[in-house]
Amino acid sequence: MKKIFITFLFIISLSLTYAQTTKSVEEAKGLDVGITVSNFSALNANNEIISLKEVLQEGPVVLIFYRGFWCPVCNTHLAQLQDSLKMIEATGAKVIAISPEKPEYLEKMSEKSGAQFTLLYDENYEIATAFDVNYRPKSSQLMTYNVALGAKIKKSHTSDAQNLPIPATFIINQQGEITWRQFDPNYKSRSSVKHILENIGKL
Repeated sequence: MKKIFITFLFIISLSLTYAQTTKSVEEAKGLDVGITVSNFSALNANNEIISLKEVLQEGPVVLIFYRGFWCPVCNTHLAQLQDSLKMIEATGAKVIAISPEKPEYLEKMSEKSGAQFTLLYDENYEIATAFDVNYRPKSSQLMTYNVALGAKIKKSHTSDAQNLPIPATFIINQQGEITWRQFDPNYKSRSSVKHILENIGKL
C-alpha cells in the first residue's frame, strides 16, 4: 500500500510539473510590478553560481529573459544592451540575462552578441516559471527554431520539454521588488535602453 501511495505521489508530481511547463504564449502573463521576487541561484558561462540576492546587495538589477544564442532578435537586443552597458551600470544597476541554455551555449551567446554582462543558465525553466514567462511553443515554431535556425533545443536545454521564455525585462530594486517591466508575447518586442535608463532613474 505504501509503495502504491509513493507511486501515486510521483505521478501527481510529474503532472504538476508538466502543467507548469505547457502554458501557451498567450497564457503566460509575467510577474507584475510591485511583486517581491524570490531569490534564485544559477550557473553562469564559467559554471559559477550567481545569486540574485548577492547581486542585489550591490544595486538594482535589470533582469532579462532571452530565448537563446540562435535567436537573431535576442542577439541584437543583447548587443544593444552591451553598447549602452556603461550608461546602465553608471546608475549602480547590474544587467543579468537568462536563458534555458546550458553554460557552453551562454558562451556562444556572449561571442555572438558581445555581451560582457552576466548570462545565466535557467536549468529546467525554474526561473522562467517563477517569473511566469515560461511557455511551450507550437510544433511548427519548434521546427523553424530547431531546423532553420539551428537551435537544437533538446541538446542545449536540460529538459526535453522544449519550452522557451517570453523575452521580457524586469527592473528589480534592492528590496527585491519589481519596479518596472517590459513584457510582450510578441518576441520581436524588446525593452529599449532608453526606457531602462528612465525607469532605473525613478528608483
